[in-house]
Amino acid sequence: MAIKDILKNVNDFFNEHVAPPHKITSVEAMEEGWRVTVEVIEEKEYMKKYAKDEMLGTYDCQLNKDEEVISFKRLDIRYRSAIGMEQ
Repeated sequence: MAIKDILKNVNDFFNEHVAPPHKITSVEAMEEGWRVTVEVIEEKEYMKKYAKDEMLGTYDCQLNKDEEVISFKRLDIRYRSAIGMEQ
């Protein structure tokens, strides 16, 4: 199954290079590969120590046709308790 492989590859990449994913909220097939939206709890230990609420970062992640992560960028950061407004 392609989506299961994509989810695993994205999880592995974020665990190794960014932070463990909190949620993967979308997976979209594109002509040149895949686009995935990932939510990550940012700097969990820092936020526990200095803030009342955790910060949640939303990332756009691109995968090529071989299902390898080729790029990612943070789109947004918000308090976890804030209501997310999808566009």
